[in-house]
Amino acid sequence: MTPVWPDLAGRIEGRLHKLPIRVYYEDTDFSGIVYHANYLKFAERGRSDFLRLAGVHHAGLFDGGDPIAFAVHRMEMDFLKPARIDDRLEVHTRYVRASGARIEAEQRIWRLDAAGAPEDELWRARVFAAVLDTAGRPRRLPSAVRDALAPLVAPEADGA
Repeated sequence: MTPVWPDLAGRIEGRLHKLPIRVYYEDTDFSGIVYHANYLKFAERGRSDFLRLAGVHHAGLFDGGDPIAFAVHRMEMDFLKPARIDDRLEVHTRYVRASGARIEAEQRIWRLDAAGAPEDELWRARVFAAVLDTAGRPRRLPSAVRDALAPLVAPEADGA
C-alpha cells in the first residue's frame, strides 16, 4: 500500500520542512523530463510553505502597516539527476539564516522510493533573499518574523 502523503503545506520535522510534489505532464518537457525552471517553482513552494507553517504568511507581510516582501537576489544550484513524469518528489527546506535584512535557505529535491523514503537526490540549492519594502529598499526582518523563525533556523545543513 502506498503511504498517505502529508497535508498540502507539507510538514516540519525538527528544523527541516518536507513538501511532497507529484510530477505532472505540465511540469515536463517534450521528453517527459521535468523542465529545469520547474525546480525553482517546487523550491519556492517549499520555502513558502515552511514560512506558512512557522506562522509567517506572505500576504500578511505585504498587507501590514509597514509592508515588506522577500526577494531572491542569489541562488547557487546543482541539477544532479532528472525527475520524470509521475515521480513522487519531496522538497526539503532548511532555513540557515534569518537576521538583519537577509534570509538564507538550503534546499534539496529528492525522488521518493515506493515506500515514500528519499531515494535519489535530484537537485540542491542555496537561496539568498533580501527583505525589501514596497520601494525596493532593504528593511530589517520584523521581530515577529525573526522570533517565529528563531527555533527553526539551523545554522548549517546536516543532511537536508
